[in-house]
Amino acid sequence: MIDSFAVKRVGILYHPKIEKAKAFSGELEKFLSARNISFWTCSAWEEDKAKPRIAGSDLILSIGGDGTILRAVRAIVPGEVPVVGINLGNLGFMTELKADEAFDKLPRLLGGEGWIEKRAMLEAELPSQGKVFQALNDVFVGRRSLSRLVQIETRVDGEILANHRADGVIVATATGSTGYLLAADGPILYPEAKQIVFKPVCPHLAPDNAVVLPPEAQIQLKVTTTHEAMLSIDAQVELPLASGDEVRVKLSRYVGCFLRIRPRAYFYSYLESRLKGKKS
Repeated sequence: MIDSFAVKRVGILYHPKIEKAKAFSGELEKFLSARNISFWTCSAWEEDKAKPRIAGSDLILSIGGDGTILRAVRAIVPGEVPVVGINLGNLGFMTELKADEAFDKLPRLLGGEGWIEKRAMLEAELPSQGKVFQALNDVFVGRRSLSRLVQIETRVDGEILANHRADGVIVATATGSTGYLLAADGPILYPEAKQIVFKPVCPHLAPDNAVVLPPEAQIQLKVTTTHEAMLSIDAQVELPLASGDEVRVKLSRYVGCFLRIRPRAYFYSYLESRLKGKKS
């Protein structure tokens, strides 16, 4: 159980392009106000606006789907404020509650029930631009828009792992293993696993096997291309890459925290239902 006196201030981050999400946020505001719980509300797309308000918050309610949660978790860094995802989207691998059950179960979570699930994140550094990013799902390096392959040299701890001509390569966390990595036929990891998965996407004349790397692995991805290439963070942040650019990826010192009320072994049955396309 969490500290029953911990939840005094709640942040509501909603998907601004889902009309129902904004309306549902208004219902949550009334719900929290009736319980004398301080709150604030912001679009999950306005990270700069949300970030200073997250400090001092005890809980974040993410209203939308998995994409909204990805934005919420990146906005929370470097903090460890737990997130409860309320699903208004489709699959919702990371969400905890459906909209129609939220008001029945939230009082229990606010009252101290539940447990904290901590999920590994990745840190991606782009030295040529002096930028560092945090990713909850994955880091992708590859072609941008043209249907042409790029050359990517991958090193792990300084040693060559592979040299692919491919659409790109994915470096994913356990959370990302049920996202793009899953679509690319990668393995599924348990949510709190700290291993890192490397997976080429549509390599030319080369095996496309995934490699599961230890948490301490240091990965270097060097791009050679005569056309457009990119770095993608959680499929939400994109930056162009020039030929010769290197992206360095490692396990982040930050984690994504989720407040759960379901049983600790929920993932197994939850995964089965999600892979069948159910929303339960």
